[in-house]
Amino acid sequence: MEHYTEVRPSSNTTRPPSHASPAEATLQAALDALGDPIRRRIVRRLAGAPDWTYPCGAFHQLPVAKSTLSHHFAVLRGVGLLEQRDEGARRLNRLRAPEFESRFPGLLRLVLEEEA
Repeated sequence: MEHYTEVRPSSNTTRPPSHASPAEATLQAALDALGDPIRRRIVRRLAGAPDWTYPCGAFHQLPVAKSTLSHHFAVLRGVGLLEQRDEGARRLNRLRAPEFESRFPGLLRLVLEEEA
C-alpha cells in the first residue's frame, strides 16, 4: 500500500509587501513616520543610493531587532515613502522621493539635510 504525503506551503512564505500612495497619506502620518530617528536614517541611506540597491538585510547595523526594523519599513511604506520588491530571497527598497515630494513639498529635503 502506497502512502502519499500532502505537501503544504511553508508557513514561512512571505507575502509581497503592500504599498500606499503618498497621495493617500496625511501630513500627520508623514510627520509621525519621519519623526523616528531610525526611519530617518533608513530614508537618508536610501536617498544616497540608486533605486533597488539595498535589501532590508543591508540595514542590520541599525540598533534595533529584526522585527522592529520590519515595522519601520512598514511604516515608511504606509505613508508612500518606500517601495519594496522581492527578488529571490531578498527584499529590495526604493525611496519614492519624487512622489513624496509632490505630496509634501520640502519635507523630505528637511530630513535629508538633517545632520545624522
